[in-house]
Amino acid sequence: MFGVFKRRKLPAGRRPSLGADERVVAWAGATGDDVVVVTNHGVWLPGAGEPLGWHEIHKATWSGRQLSVIAAREVPVGDDAYAVMEDRPPIVVTLLDPDRVPEQVRVRVNKSIAHTSHHPLEEITGVKGGVRVVGRRVPGVNGLRWTVRYDEGVDAAAPGVAEHTAELVAWAKSGVGVVG
Repeated sequence: MFGVFKRRKLPAGRRPSLGADERVVAWAGATGDDVVVVTNHGVWLPGAGEPLGWHEIHKATWSGRQLSVIAAREVPVGDDAYAVMEDRPPIVVTLLDPDRVPEQVRVRVNKSIAHTSHHPLEEITGVKGGVRVVGRRVPGVNGLRWTVRYDEGVDAAAPGVAEHTAELVAWAKSGVGVVG
């Protein structure tokens, strides 16, 4: 006899205000009577008024008890071809009953990444370190969102860095068949 898979139901009082095409895919109880809610668009963490989109999460780790999420924020640089990102402080949540939350976070963050490549800058610009170029899928948006993340200690304002970074982003875009 085949078993019937029963999905846990998120209590109505714990359900965040979701967008029209957003749906809950997993949830877990956390300490302090909080919940972590995973949707097809992102993850709702305790105390957050809005979700973190999958494309905003730089790194997520699961220790077997704690979920640690490091989101990124955009650093204003004035280039329309890509955004420069830096890490926000980590958000760490202890999950009392993790269910499928850690797995769904890992899968969905990874699925948001269409392209990633790391490039040294020293040979072209004389700046020690490198830059990571990333093309991410954003729910509800056609095409990819292009971002760069400089290695620690890289001065993005150093001569030649912005120009070389723009060339690397253009190269990455051409490699995945994206125009503009």
